Amino acid sequence: MSLKKFVLGALGAAVLAAPFTAPAPAFAEDTLYLPKLVYRTGPFAPGGVPTANGAVDYWAMINERDGGVNGAKVIVEECEFGYNTDRGVECYERTKNKNNGALIYQPYSTGVTYALADRTRTDKIPLMTMGYGRADAGIGTAFPWVFPLMTNYWGQATGIVKYIGDQIGGLDNLKDKTIALVYLDIAYGKESIPIMETLSEKFGFTLKQYPVVFPGIEQKATWLQIRRAKPDYIVMWGWGAMNATAIKEAAKIRFPAENFIGNWWSGAEQDTVPAGDAAVGYKSATFSAAGKEFPVIKDIMTHVYGKGNGSGEENVGQVLYNRAVLTQVFIHAGILTAQEKYGVKAITSEQLRWGLENMKMDAAMAEKLGVAGMGPSISPTCEDHIGGGEFQIQQWDGKKWNIVSDKITPMNELVLPAMKESAENYLKEKGLEPASCS
Repeated sequence: MSLKKFVLGALGAAVLAAPFTAPAPAFAEDTLYLPKLVYRTGPFAPGGVPTANGAVDYWAMINERDGGVNGAKVIVEECEFGYNTDRGVECYERTKNKNNGALIYQPYSTGVTYALADRTRTDKIPLMTMGYGRADAGIGTAFPWVFPLMTNYWGQATGIVKYIGDQIGGLDNLKDKTIALVYLDIAYGKESIPIMETLSEKFGFTLKQYPVVFPGIEQKATWLQIRRAKPDYIVMWGWGAMNATAIKEAAKIRFPAENFIGNWWSGAEQDTVPAGDAAVGYKSATFSAAGKEFPVIKDIMTHVYGKGNGSGEENVGQVLYNRAVLTQVFIHAGILTAQEKYGVKAITSEQLRWGLENMKMDAAMAEKLGVAGMGPSISPTCEDHIGGGEFQIQQWDGKKWNIVSDKITPMNELVLPAMKESAENYLKEKGLEPASCS
């Protein structure tokens, strides 16, 4: 399928999805308000649409199957921001006080995450940035309202380099190798640079950096430079149309696809299908498994699509759709934990913060919520808003993604000191005191 068809499909989905955004119940006594900042339009709509669909469908299923969360109906309201940071902030301000107050936000945008980090601290509303956003936000005492809730970008970069080391017989063999970092030249893409530079110094490989101008559709000059540099491996921090374009350009210079590794926002069907045969053999990181065999996905098919509802059945089971569902499951676990602690159905945003800091996504919780084997196990705390986590490498075979690595954990001996230093600098810059966890 061509990229044009993917984009047109995304735009169509934006129109079709509107009726499925849940209005506020006129009579419900106990409700949970979960506004969604979405980008069904704009340059990153191919990724934004399945991400939005997964979130909307999950809560539609919970309302239909369970009558809400312990009897509290979930209100989902989308606000379209087109991946524009200013519009994302406007959406936040427009929705935060509706329906007795927003419980949590997940913008799926590093730019919006940076813009909202201080506001959510003032407003006391959690900001979930699962798999994206500020790498230092895992330090809960510095960012008490931000929840990455699993391995961050810096941890992911160290894990990808560990995987490359495994492919060549060990990290010691990285010396004298060249790794090209191709990244979208916005806040998100730049998050990977500091730790990649640290890894280059530690393991002796040459790091070549190639920024791609937003939105990333024109890359020919970049790939001519890469061809001259002759890197041994390429790591990509891309999003949206940039990814498929990069995969096709890599094939044109005959770079071996198995040595081209994207991060987890550069590894979805929306990236590989438009690239056609050029994508066969391409790899990426992933922290969420694709497929329709998980109980939570089966329940969505039964209780949402089986009843003639839903936002986009063609996305069900895809990487980004399942990842969005998994993100909502983590929120669900936080809500359940808070409800049990405070003895109320309609929890507040402050109570949800406690719930997220104390919930455990272990084997028992994953089984209960239908996501066993779908994502990482984590145990966040007040001090640690990551709570562990791991990821794997997947490879595209022309039709589907296949896991090709064992579980990978970050080089925390490098990541944690860098996170703490960055968090301390943030607190000094803002004139803030660390949050108390006592």
